[in-house]
Amino acid sequence: MTAFTATVTVRLKRGVLDPEAETTQRSLERLGFELNDLRSADVFELDLDADSAEDAAERAEEMAQRLLANPTIHDYDIEVAQAE
Repeated sequence: MTAFTATVTVRLKRGVLDPEAETTQRSLERLGFELNDLRSADVFELDLDADSAEDAAERAEEMAQRLLANPTIHDYDIEVAQAE
């Protein structure tokens, strides 16, 4: 087994109301920053042992589907790297 870190980034799908992002975007614009769009996201770093990066990604995918994200309103990305 090898140690891996799987990073799961969960964000609301486009079109789903994101009040936190809207408030942050307005505040940034008041500070003089121009933005086309802003979305908030949650990032989960999962340290786990697995036989391969593919196995670690499959386990992270299952965790995302079962708990970390609601597929009705969320999109998510998974990145896996060997732990240092």
